[in-house]
Amino acid sequence: MLRKKTGGLTRRAARTGLISEISNKSVDRRSFLRGSGLAIGGLAAISATGGAVTQASAQSAVNGAVQTVKSVCTHCSVGCTVVAEVSNGVWIGQEPGWDSPFNLGAHCAKGAAVREHAHGERRLKYPMKKEGGEWKRISWEQAINEIGDKMLQVRDESGPDSVYWLGSAKHNNEQAYLMRKFAAYWGTNNIDHQARICHSTTVAGVANTWGYGAMTNSYNDIHKSRAIFLIGGNPAEAHPVSLLHILKAKEQNNAPLIVCDPRFTRTAAHADEYVRFRPGTDVALVWGILWHIFENGWEDKEFIRTRVWGMDQIKEEVAKWNPDEVERVTGTPGSQLERVARTLANNRPGTVIWCMGGTQHTNGNNNTRAYCILQLALGNMGTEGGGTNIFRGHDNVQGATDLGVLADTLPGYYGLAAGSWAHWARVWEEDLDWLKARFSQEKVGDTPMMELTGIPVSRWIDGVLEDKENLDQPDNTRVMVLWGHAPNSQTRLPEMKTAMEKLDTLVVIDPFPTVSAVLHDRTDGVYLLPATTQFETRGSVTASNRSLQWRDQVMAPMFESKTDHEIMAMFAQKFGFHDRIFRNIALEDDGLTPVIEDITREFNRGMWTIGYTGQSPERMKLHMANQHTFDRTTLRANGGPADGDYYGMPWPCWGTPEMNHPGTANLYDMSLPVSKGGLTFRARFGVEKDGENLLAEGVYSQNSEIQDGYPEFTMQMLMDLGWDSDLTAEERAAIDAVGGPKANWKTDLSGGIQRVAIKHECAPFGNAKARAVVWTFPDPVPVHREPLYTNRYDLVADYPTYEDKKFWRVPTMYKSIQAKDFSADYPIILTSGRLVEYEGGGDETRSNPWLAELQQDMFIEINPRDANNLGVRDGAQVWVEGPEGGKVKVMAMLTERVAPGVAFMPFHFGGHYQGEDQRSKYPEGADPYVLGESTNTAQTYGYDSVTQMQETKATLCKIMAA
Repeated sequence: MLRKKTGGLTRRAARTGLISEISNKSVDRRSFLRGSGLAIGGLAAISATGGAVTQASAQSAVNGAVQTVKSVCTHCSVGCTVVAEVSNGVWIGQEPGWDSPFNLGAHCAKGAAVREHAHGERRLKYPMKKEGGEWKRISWEQAINEIGDKMLQVRDESGPDSVYWLGSAKHNNEQAYLMRKFAAYWGTNNIDHQARICHSTTVAGVANTWGYGAMTNSYNDIHKSRAIFLIGGNPAEAHPVSLLHILKAKEQNNAPLIVCDPRFTRTAAHADEYVRFRPGTDVALVWGILWHIFENGWEDKEFIRTRVWGMDQIKEEVAKWNPDEVERVTGTPGSQLERVARTLANNRPGTVIWCMGGTQHTNGNNNTRAYCILQLALGNMGTEGGGTNIFRGHDNVQGATDLGVLADTLPGYYGLAAGSWAHWARVWEEDLDWLKARFSQEKVGDTPMMELTGIPVSRWIDGVLEDKENLDQPDNTRVMVLWGHAPNSQTRLPEMKTAMEKLDTLVVIDPFPTVSAVLHDRTDGVYLLPATTQFETRGSVTASNRSLQWRDQVMAPMFESKTDHEIMAMFAQKFGFHDRIFRNIALEDDGLTPVIEDITREFNRGMWTIGYTGQSPERMKLHMANQHTFDRTTLRANGGPADGDYYGMPWPCWGTPEMNHPGTANLYDMSLPVSKGGLTFRARFGVEKDGENLLAEGVYSQNSEIQDGYPEFTMQMLMDLGWDSDLTAEERAAIDAVGGPKANWKTDLSGGIQRVAIKHECAPFGNAKARAVVWTFPDPVPVHREPLYTNRYDLVADYPTYEDKKFWRVPTMYKSIQAKDFSADYPIILTSGRLVEYEGGGDETRSNPWLAELQQDMFIEINPRDANNLGVRDGAQVWVEGPEGGKVKVMAMLTERVAPGVAFMPFHFGGHYQGEDQRSKYPEGADPYVLGESTNTAQTYGYDSVTQMQETKATLCKIMAA
């Protein structure tokens, strides 16, 4: 009934009324609501009744009874429950989940509008290809065959690395896992997803500090914070429901809220202390705060002695950052930072929160480590109300990262070493030699392609455009698959346009066409495949706090869209490995599509590193059905069928599901036994460095039978302790199969080593110190480095960037760009960020009439002083040009939110390119209601020195009246 929405009319004819007007011009609120209500609500109602009203019968009333289905919002990472109201398979209404401990009956604007995301008229409706400059409808069979044949041809000619499989933070955990497995079976590590360009520097920085690269506590645990230090984030717009938890601590605990941001955001409006600083100077700012802490002896000396390594080296660097130097670099007065330091010292435990404002820099890994070191110095780690509460972006960017949709690891952060592949081959029961043969047999140095990190998504365009001789792979990227990805969320769009045009084939798999359909000027070789939304399938999703929630399917797939895992199965069948990739996964009745729950069970069998092993489908569904039993602050179930569990079993949830580990709400909290969610710092970096002990000193988790630091558990360690007798015969046999005494807690597929360690209340991964110094990074001690495009060229001599280098398969420029001073011609710092109305690249939300109405124009925030000097009036059109030549035409918004010399643009817009309206290039009826320039057309080159994170927060621009 919902598959036919045009009433037999052509799509263009259906665009002649109110909807057409909405698409092509700005309208006032009343007109928009009237038009949207009539066109969307009215026409849908007529379509649903066939254009006539008929008398209801008793049986039809029964059949039409409204059912409620629980799902999870598909926008940000808070994990808000959506209760869908469904009648006869039609999603007719929604409510926020009042029982959810995350959203507590609240929704933001985006969450309140997700029904339209699923039902939206602007979605892709059937497979399409561009041929002769026109979009043509094709069948799924034709699409898979044509795309598959082209990929196999490229594979034969250039090798498997010339096809790039770009995954998505919009996939559920099962689809994300399957995507990484699929890339392995294709034979490439050229796979990645949005985490690379949002929090890869967090994962690298945090994991290399204390073991795991994720939020340590939770949104709810902020209720217990005595101080809140928020830097580089704007949750009032990016994660609106999270603000409920922040404000609860502010009001209930009188916790001071300190917001550090170059821009006075809606979050900053709630702050007790707002700290403005120059974009790109986070390390200098944090060291300026620590200078006062160390100067006054406010650090937690006992915590540092027993649980931290390398703080003396940090003190040496911090000593250089006296108040005068900090103000010279950041622009922030030393007296203000002294007040911030005193506030943090006097209000413990305090939490530190950050988002992409801190991560998207060429030295983003330095920023995230500096934030961690601040918390270590204050002793705020491993405690309720403390921790580093890292707010992730997309709804499942945490899960997709955990499941390994990355160029540098297999699921569970196992990496790409030979032993990691051997582990997953055992999980998959796959012939390891067959897997090896799927990869190019070339080597880079001594490293086989199978073990070499792929090209990250931030650099995929260079895989296309760079000379083949400069790449660490056999040939250039020739086929690009953008699977649930908005290209306008990436920098260097002019070069991306060129790359798209140079590809042999471009494949877009998404519920919406995205900017990938229109940015380029291709006339053929482009395919659009309609994927379902997450409301048309089921599966698990991981919130920012590491909790797993289960989505039930709300409705059947709309139009001719297919679920992502069915599309993967179709390609697997085309490529001839369907029987192998699903050998241990049950199939649906069609004999093609994998059963979601069986995919969950497979990753449960392999992801021992981070404890994705205890969250079975059955346990997750039990939690969703009994949300009301979980405490709103601790997240622990108080009675009921999940008694004692933490909501969503936040990882690590150790051992097998049968062990019933409750999950770990707060990482590294030694006040609890490990069996009840307690934890130590991970012994990930060895037992000593330069003769110094890296293990904890005389401290341990509650009831631990080893009452000191200890390394990670192996079978040999169990034998040495005499604990191997606790293993069952089945566990011992499984351990013997993977190396006997050399087997460890990460590779034992029985879970026996973990079970026995926890029986003795020890953490399977050891009990170590966090390391404040990461000797394997370009900057072992975090240091300030000026952005490549800096407005303070006078500081480059003191704080230069890195030397140019090649890593992640591609040449990467640093010093060669910074060698030129652009600040005279491009005097204004350009930064970017989010709006409350939209999310990500904006294709979903700008295609939603209820959200599109709220923000119809792309704009740039300019300080009135700058605007007056430029002769720009509020609301006028201006050109914004970056130093690499990209320029955008947008509306000027004059505001004191930004300081003089700083401008801000949101990154959710697309569909305009350097002044050109590209609406006509979209497939018929699939153009978003609101189009606009992408800030990333004007954004510039710049990548983190460890992860290749893109720089979007500190470049330069010039602004001119249009």
